[in-house]
Amino acid sequence: MTRKPSMLRSGKRIRLFFAEAQEWQGKPLYQVVMEQMRQHGILVAIIIRGIEGFGPKHHLSTARFPDSADNLPIIIEIVDSDEQIEAILPVLDRLIQRGMMTMAPVEIVTGSQGKSA
Repeated sequence: MTRKPSMLRSGKRIRLFFAEAQEWQGKPLYQVVMEQMRQHGILVAIIIRGIEGFGPKHHLSTARFPDSADNLPIIIEIVDSDEQIEAILPVLDRLIQRGMMTMAPVEIVTGSQGKSA
């Protein structure tokens, strides 16, 4: 079996940091973000649930304390071309009222099939 060559292209990665209990119009915020990314045809979006973390106010959320275990940190990582990322920034800006967003350049390596993850 011959391995197909990989394609390399530049893009951007956005990381969203917020609390699991945050909502948007009655729905979990992480679900709304993922629905929006799918609707906008984003290459990759993944939700990572943290086991412990704190934000700017240094309030610790951790699975070690039962009263904060239902509001653990959430990270959503989004990767796509510069153009796609720039196009979704207004959507994310509208949705993420409390939390933090970071953006960094990345090199995207995909199989020869192009857009796949």
